[in-house]
Amino acid sequence: MRTTLILSTALAGFGLSAAAQEVNVVSWGGAYEKSQVEAYNKPFTEKTGIKVNMIAADNPATPLKAQVEANNITGDVFDIEVSDAIRLCDEGALVEIDPADLPPAPDGTPAAEDFIDGALQDCAVANIFWGTVIAYDTTKFEGEAPSTAADFFDLEKFPGQRGLPKTPKRTLYLALIADGVPANQIYEKLETEEGVNQAFDKLDTIKDSVVWWEAGAQPVQLLADGEVTMATGYNGRFFDAMVAEGKPFKIIWDGQYMDLDMFAIPKGSPNPEAAMEYLKFATSTEQLAEQAKYIAYGPARKSSAGLVGLYQDGKTEMGPHMPTNPEYLETAVMDDPEFWADHDAELTERFNSWLAGS
Repeated sequence: MRTTLILSTALAGFGLSAAAQEVNVVSWGGAYEKSQVEAYNKPFTEKTGIKVNMIAADNPATPLKAQVEANNITGDVFDIEVSDAIRLCDEGALVEIDPADLPPAPDGTPAAEDFIDGALQDCAVANIFWGTVIAYDTTKFEGEAPSTAADFFDLEKFPGQRGLPKTPKRTLYLALIADGVPANQIYEKLETEEGVNQAFDKLDTIKDSVVWWEAGAQPVQLLADGEVTMATGYNGRFFDAMVAEGKPFKIIWDGQYMDLDMFAIPKGSPNPEAAMEYLKFATSTEQLAEQAKYIAYGPARKSSAGLVGLYQDGKTEMGPHMPTNPEYLETAVMDDPEFWADHDAELTERFNSWLAGS
């Protein structure tokens, strides 16, 4: 499904060339994509005359890297994780973005002061904070319900299959949290052989009961189909299943893994001017707050927080469902792009060998 922004007006006010015919925006699909369509794309179309559709990818960094390597750029705006944004920027593949070019907050606060720490990178601008969390099917447990990361690993007390992502980044940390390591010591542990061994030893306790997933929609479907009783996944996906679809799921916030999603523009994109205008519009205070009406991801601007209210159903308060809720931050682990830049290859090799049983 392609995401095409087709210029149907001169758009002189946006400084766009008449030669710019389309802008391709690559995102993650699912409920997240729907929130972007409502909060960014439709109002952008109304304001500029540009039609917006979405290109969905399991991870937009994958086609971005492939297009860069092939020197055949077809996408203009990619929604990617921080670590990918930093790495691709260092490799010279992305357009640098001056914070002074981004719209200020409504009270005039410059964008550089308005975005939450870490939300502005040299070549990317964040739109949301999101969390990888545990969710369980409430119909599967009678009496006491699971409530901690440790419960996820307790197959005796809380029986059933578990859903986990097939990646070391969002599994090793959870194993350590469940084994009693404080959130603020996770990376310190993972820098040591002892800590890595501890994480894998903990994963060994549930390895035979794990269903591995690779795309964001899968953990929700695994729960819905009864293939697992608990799974980790993206908090916005679980929120959509619970609130919009009425699934009997509940989220465990203990030990969530927090990350940012960022918009980036590759060098050599077909329509760089229009792409930049889209990026600036989508990361404005009002549009980031608007997105929170449709999915439980925290806006990347401070000035957006006060504008976040009810879900689109008009009755669900979004605050308790946000990964940035102060109550949930005490045991949250924030993604560390520098750590993963240094250790991703070795930990992925170890993880894949562990999966293969060697």
